[in-house]
Amino acid sequence: MTTPKLWLVVPAAGIGQRMQAECPKQYLRINSRFILDITLSRLLDSVPFSGCMVALNSADHWWPDTGASADRRIQTCTGGTERSDSVRAALLALAEQVAEDDWVLVHDAARPCVHPGDLHKLVETLSDHPVGGLLAAPVADTLKKVGKGTNPEVLETVDRGHLWRALTPQMFRYRMLVNALERAHESGHRVTDESSAMEFSGNMPLLVEGRPDNIKVTVPADLDLAGFILSRF
Repeated sequence: MTTPKLWLVVPAAGIGQRMQAECPKQYLRINSRFILDITLSRLLDSVPFSGCMVALNSADHWWPDTGASADRRIQTCTGGTERSDSVRAALLALAEQVAEDDWVLVHDAARPCVHPGDLHKLVETLSDHPVGGLLAAPVADTLKKVGKGTNPEVLETVDRGHLWRALTPQMFRYRMLVNALERAHESGHRVTDESSAMEFSGNMPLLVEGRPDNIKVTVPADLDLAGFILSRF
């Protein structure tokens, strides 16, 4: 029996509006390196992937300046408006290379602090799982449900006992993930990550606890925090 291969998909077609920068957040720099370069090198140097597909914006003109653009392990394709559109485009671009039972790990372009130990833990834990799963971290803060407005009133405190923060990578079989994303798209069901698409298809992913410092760079303050985290590895 052939051992399933591992493939990496990184949707990097977003424009990062909340960052309010002159370029998409994946092209901001931490210690003189593009965030996207840091993310890709941490992943590709930690796990024996058979290949990687990065989905880029059709108007992207920063990619040729990255170190990753010269990495022969990495291919690119044109992404879409939403994250799920970019992931679907990347999976389609890999179709001629990937077996249906191969594993695909999808990771956020602007999440450079993923730890190699978590990557190995995810792959090892899910190797025989029928569905797949994702890195996640239990919610530590008290959560408040609020009303509308700039300074909303608190409506209630939400029980955090069974709440986890979804992280990436998220790891699923190629064909199951393609089918789940297609089903959600055709149904008009909005999915914010691959796990939600799998859940919508009736396949329940497994949570694998990961480090809470696997942050996603979203707002300007995250740049300094990500730099600090990376300095500690």
